Amino acid sequence: MAKLLNGLLKRLTLLQAFILLGVLTLMSVLVVITLEFAWVEYLRLRLGDTEWMLPSLVAAVLLTVAAGIVTMAVLFYRWKLKRPLELLKRASENISANNLDFRVSYDSRDEMGELVAVFETMRAQLETTIKTLWRSAEERKQLNAIFAHDLRTPLSVLKGYGEFLAAYLPEKKVSEEKVLDLIHTINLHIVRLERYADAMSSIQKLEDVPVHRQPTDLHSLAAMLNDSAEQLARPLGKRFVSSMEHANSVLYADPHVLMRVFENLAANAVRYAASQVNVRYVLQEDELQMIVTDDGPGFSDEAVHKAMLPFYRGEVWEATEHHGLGLYVCKVLCETHGGSLQLDNSPQGGGCVTAKFGVELKKS
Repeated sequence: MAKLLNGLLKRLTLLQAFILLGVLTLMSVLVVITLEFAWVEYLRLRLGDTEWMLPSLVAAVLLTVAAGIVTMAVLFYRWKLKRPLELLKRASENISANNLDFRVSYDSRDEMGELVAVFETMRAQLETTIKTLWRSAEERKQLNAIFAHDLRTPLSVLKGYGEFLAAYLPEKKVSEEKVLDLIHTINLHIVRLERYADAMSSIQKLEDVPVHRQPTDLHSLAAMLNDSAEQLARPLGKRFVSSMEHANSVLYADPHVLMRVFENLAANAVRYAASQVNVRYVLQEDELQMIVTDDGPGFSDEAVHKAMLPFYRGEVWEATEHHGLGLYVCKVLCETHGGSLQLDNSPQGGGCVTAKFGVELKKS
């Protein structure tokens, strides 16, 4: 009977359940009071009129009414309020403890069921919002790390130019034409760094890096890239050798994206090379390839599959200040520019990284 009544109450609203329990309680109380009157009448017939009967009857009626009210309140709380309030309390405690990995549900059609459903909707929305904020914070943290990482290479190049001028300019071993050429190159790098800083401050993740394609002379671009690579290789006593196919070509590409990728690849190759770094530029109909190789130990089997993951540093985790972001940056930028990045080991030994960019040849 109790289970049947409980199941019925779950399908009723709070007001309907209260009225039903009130009616049942009133009927029960009336039945008990009727029995009390009958019992007192029975005692009066057997014992005669006594002074204690009327006060006892009044007390019994009042106790019956009070017991009925209390019983109704207990049943109403137990069947309609206790379970949803426990659920909401436990859910609130979880949220206070910053734990949103839970679900809350209550199989009732009354207002408490609706309240639990609204609470679950709020919890789910809060979980989604917090995950979005966390993901945004992680992406910004990663972007800041990439920004700091990518600044090192162009700054090293500028430092190399500065050291070169400081060493040879006082002794007048550098022609005026060479000095002006170096100043022009330094200015180009400074402008590039300014644009890079502006771009990184306005985006939320690396995939949002804008690609501004413009007519780019491949020979001039390669000359600037090679000069940067030489500035990276010279302080470490490494040689840099380059070759090119279809040098006299103009293509539509973003030179700043190409330079970022190349400088990351060149910096990695110089770091691991034994003595020499090679780069080969290959221009096909709609694709530019930069193939960078070195004569170092090459990639391990694990590195071939994981080196393009962010913050992967393999066996050099504690050995250097290498942050494991260079190849990841190159991969994302190549894909943003309509290309891809491939890792392998060259047949002669050493690492081989091929950066591919989607380009369009300028028709004469």
